[in-house]
Amino acid sequence: MSGSAVADVGGVSPLLIFVLFGAGFLSVLLYVFHAKRARAPILDLKLLRFPTFRAGIVGGSLFRLGVGAMPFLLPLLLQLGFGMSPLQSGLLTFVAAIGAMGMKVAAGRILNWFGFHKVLVVNAVISALFIAAPALFTAGTPIILMLLVLFVGGFFRSLQFTCINAISYAEIDQAEMSQATSFTSAFQQLALSLGVTVSAAFLQLSLALRSATNLVTGDFMPAFLVVALVALVSAISFARLPRDAGEEMARRKRVGSAAVAVANSRS
Repeated sequence: MSGSAVADVGGVSPLLIFVLFGAGFLSVLLYVFHAKRARAPILDLKLLRFPTFRAGIVGGSLFRLGVGAMPFLLPLLLQLGFGMSPLQSGLLTFVAAIGAMGMKVAAGRILNWFGFHKVLVVNAVISALFIAAPALFTAGTPIILMLLVLFVGGFFRSLQFTCINAISYAEIDQAEMSQATSFTSAFQQLALSLGVTVSAAFLQLSLALRSATNLVTGDFMPAFLVVALVALVSAISFARLPRDAGEEMARRKRVGSAAVAVANSRS
């Protein structure tokens, strides 16, 4: 594998980028203005009054922005930077999904041991480090080490997603659940898309600073570090949650389990 593989990338007008971002920002402001006055807005901003839901939206979006860049940056690095074939790249990145599936077995115990608050804060930091880790990959990095980093990173990222998705609805009652689900889904898709946008923008910035049109391996490091930093900032939102955040949901689960146990014992 060669560490000097390059790819010719067409430039995008900076003016067009600023116009598109400006239009997007204006659209958000207009929707906020509309949602505050509409009787039944599609995305009900009043749901943000709940601390856990607000943390799930704000912190979760920042974290997803960082994670959303990975499926874009990593295959580019492996194929364009290290000269791997699409098959080799796919087999290497697939190991992250295996780590994510392995997390499902351990998530319950981890949350029982440490609680939502601590897991969300500490795991955001750990996950951000693993998002940044590919910035240190080189053409000479052993494949087994890449596999290990991607596997463990997939485990911790999946754990964070599980916690975010669970705690976001801890204070939401059944009447508002459908609105909360729509709100969350919209921001999830937006954050993942922004992850690709931000990482692509920094790749383009690296090209502009070098006055080049060819991507080289060094162009990927700033992009990985920036999206990892964004994911790391999500820890601030989670740290502001009460220490007992999520306990309401845990109590409902314990009460529900107890009720089922009683019903089974009577049958």
